[in-house]
Amino acid sequence: MFLMPKRKIIIAEDDTVLRDLYLRKFSSETYDVRTASNGQEALDLIAKEKTDLVLLDINMPILDGFGVLEKLPKPERRFPIVMLTNFDDQANRDRGTALGVDDYFVKKDMTIKSLVEMVERLLPAQK
Repeated sequence: MFLMPKRKIIIAEDDTVLRDLYLRKFSSETYDVRTASNGQEALDLIAKEKTDLVLLDINMPILDGFGVLEKLPKPERRFPIVMLTNFDDQANRDRGTALGVDDYFVKKDMTIKSLVEMVERLLPAQK
């Protein structure tokens, strides 16, 4: 029997507790998960690994989420990016949209279940 490879998700989140929570949840959902604690680590992972989706925090050290988006223009990338944020203001949404973010997850207003559903919608199961 031939098994399909797991879909690879990169989680870029500087909050250790949230990063570990997302890692455990998505690993249990049978995704192959890599983590980064800042934007530069995320870019390094993306450069060396086939990536199917990125969960990207806005507020991170070294290089923030917007800086990552600027280095990964949508026309040149082949994977969706979900912006993770505590800020639900229109200015951040507009900036993320202008930089090509595919969806927007407000951490304080949404559940981990809704994040999983968002990822499943963006990454339909391989048949």
